[in-house]
Amino acid sequence: MAPILSIKNLSIAFNENEVIHNISYHLNKNEILGIVGESGSGKSVSSLAILGLLPKRISKISSGQILYNEVDLTQLSNKAFQDIRGCKIAMIFQEPMSSLNPSMTCGKQVQEILLQHTSLKKNEAKGETLSLFEKVKLPNIERVYKAYPHEISGGQKQRVMIAMAIACKPDILIADEPTTALDVTVQKEIINLLKELQTETQMSIIFITHDLALISEIANRALVMYKGEIVEQGDIKTIFKNPQNNYTKALINSRPSLDERLKLLPTIEDFLNNTSKSEIITSTERKKKHKKLYGQPPLLEIVDVEKEYVSKSGWFSKPASFKAVDGVTFQLYEGETLGLVGESGCGKSTLGNAILQLDKATSGAIIYKGIDITKLSTSETRALRKDIQIIFQDPFASLNPRIPVGKAIMEPMKVHQLYDSDEQRKTRVLEILDRVGLSEDVFNRYPHEFSGGQRQRIGIARTIALQPKLIICDESVSALDISVQAQVLNLLNELKTDFGFTYIFISHDLAVVKYMADQLLVMNEGKIEELGDADAIYANPQKVYTQKLIDAIPKGI
Repeated sequence: MAPILSIKNLSIAFNENEVIHNISYHLNKNEILGIVGESGSGKSVSSLAILGLLPKRISKISSGQILYNEVDLTQLSNKAFQDIRGCKIAMIFQEPMSSLNPSMTCGKQVQEILLQHTSLKKNEAKGETLSLFEKVKLPNIERVYKAYPHEISGGQKQRVMIAMAIACKPDILIADEPTTALDVTVQKEIINLLKELQTETQMSIIFITHDLALISEIANRALVMYKGEIVEQGDIKTIFKNPQNNYTKALINSRPSLDERLKLLPTIEDFLNNTSKSEIITSTERKKKHKKLYGQPPLLEIVDVEKEYVSKSGWFSKPASFKAVDGVTFQLYEGETLGLVGESGCGKSTLGNAILQLDKATSGAIIYKGIDITKLSTSETRALRKDIQIIFQDPFASLNPRIPVGKAIMEPMKVHQLYDSDEQRKTRVLEILDRVGLSEDVFNRYPHEFSGGQRQRIGIARTIALQPKLIICDESVSALDISVQAQVLNLLNELKTDFGFTYIFISHDLAVVKYMADQLLVMNEGKIEELGDADAIYANPQKVYTQKLIDAIPKGI
């Protein structure tokens, strides 16, 4: 049987710079094909070419064919493509918030697709939309139909996108990193949903991701891309059990292991240069370290902290209160990394903001170095900012695009009156940039000129410039490629050793948290579900909720 889609010797250039080099692969009917690789490997660019969505002025297909049911899509006019796009070949994008129209309700957006590509009347289209919402397992479908994108959760937005993509029963669905920013449990739900829909509709799916373990949960076959080329392809078992290419081996091994704790995570470069070391931290070493760590007085004490929000939905309705953080108590010691995990909405970021005094707690005490910081004046809180810092999830959003990187790092130094002159501050910034693995020429460049991993290093440089004692890492590696993630985690651990930092590491990626954390704090609906040694909790979780989170981690084959 002929494949439904064939890519033959495809090359794509941006402004005469070739980014896809002569790639060939096929997609069979009723098959899920995984495409895996890091940012810049060409996986998204090659899939956008299938839908004719490459930017017109700066890109061109320099050679090759894209055959859909034996029709060469590279030869189609714009008008002919409109009949195929969304109807025969559909796509789910990585970031649903930027793919959905914020000024239209979710129901109307799906309805619009049906009215455009089918002969359904308005009422019929509404009924079909509600039935699609049911199919993608959205709760309270009538409410979601009337809701705007900002009024529903990330997982629900992704389900609306899937409903939109499958509305016209396409032959091919391209899912481009559809679960990257989602919790492990929501990710598992989306993966299971796509598998169910594929079995039911027998459509073919191209699933794009940078996570090989995730590919193993969904795909029949996979191909691995690196620098615009396909370096390996085959069935999932063969690729996992017997990878031939060093890059594939590196992708499999760069992810933190759940079974052992390495001193340094191997990176892609380590594998390609055969320099990877696998020194394991033994349980004896860990116990010795913890004995010293927990034999000192705590740096931070959280005592019965609550954060309550009150919302009023109408003139005459009673105000409704909601506890985002509910009676949380724990201690944090100097030099410790506390892992803080839980699903979206569990209160982990709210707790982080309360500790930072960005969103003050409703009640309870936050005692830092023996002082209750909830009772500090505005000027005292400002001085405290130097000691307690944050590394954000999205470094691009936290850097001013109009200010060069060097100036952005110097800015907080000036505010807190560190060093006597700008000359001294600049010298210190150059030292810090070198420490986080960036060159001196970064100083005068702007945030948009860097990759995601480099921007995260800049964010880390800006944080450590103030020589803080406590750093809150809020999902600070969740959007990074596996190998860049390994580099940044290694860097955070090195800095912790060198400067004596204490971390609260907030993440939905439990494999990463296990690698980083001494103690693990699991939150659920604003409360502490489980608290204890990270390795002990992973080996033997006491609560059903914790077990559910651990079971949702993609394990590979």
